[in-house]
Amino acid sequence: MLDLLDINIVDAALYCLTGAFAGFAAGLLGIGGGLIIVPVLFYIFSTQHYDQQYLMHMALATSLATIIITSISSTLAHHKKNAVLWHTVILLLPGIGLGSWFGASFAARLDTATLKPLFGIFEIFVAILMISQYQSKQHQRSIKTINGFIGGGLIGSISAIVGIGGGTLTVPFLHWHRINIKNAIATSAACGLPIAIFATASYVFSGWNMSSDAPDSQQNLFGFVQLQAFLLIAASSFLFAPLGAKFAHSISDVLLKKIFSVFLLLLGLKMLLS
Repeated sequence: MLDLLDINIVDAALYCLTGAFAGFAAGLLGIGGGLIIVPVLFYIFSTQHYDQQYLMHMALATSLATIIITSISSTLAHHKKNAVLWHTVILLLPGIGLGSWFGASFAARLDTATLKPLFGIFEIFVAILMISQYQSKQHQRSIKTINGFIGGGLIGSISAIVGIGGGTLTVPFLHWHRINIKNAIATSAACGLPIAIFATASYVFSGWNMSSDAPDSQQNLFGFVQLQAFLLIAASSFLFAPLGAKFAHSISDVLLKKIFSVFLLLLGLKMLLS
């Protein structure tokens, strides 16, 4: 039987602080918070009694589950400012759905030793891409249907593998199509919801046998989702996401891109070198 109240107070505090910071980052940078949540959860779970080979799977799945809540809060805040390009969200949705499900299914077959460096390398790559301010001047201004499906598929699959809401890919993808950075961030926040839903469902399905057979000390699992971490992080991130979104609309585009880039670079190096 689940005992969600039986939790170490230090772990509970870390979950809440992580959620607050992740929620603020979600609103500010258009990310689902996974860039913060995944590494923190990995280290917290490693101090508990979980099977070491599933630590990254749990961190990824729990991160994505919290992003379902975070993205709703962040998207509503951006929508109030008329910044979300809903026609673009709909265009990317089919590819995102398929990519997220199959990306999570693929990640479930990898071990933690493989997933951990992949996460770090991914963050560093995107940080360098953003810092370089790469943008093809020859690329079309509008996103065609086929580009939306392929782009959405890649965004969804990679996001599911690294446990994020897709902002680190969606924002550069939209900006590459010459969409204003603030609109790109707002639209990315909206795209994070279907990514999180499909990927979380896939991780729950893939980890169902593992969680159902776990000993009593590990029963706060729903597939690969750790329920205590999910509830506390989701609650605090939901409260802080609107603050980040509000702040995002009060600073310059250039500063916003620098924050986004440096943030990814530091986290990527931390995960890769630790």
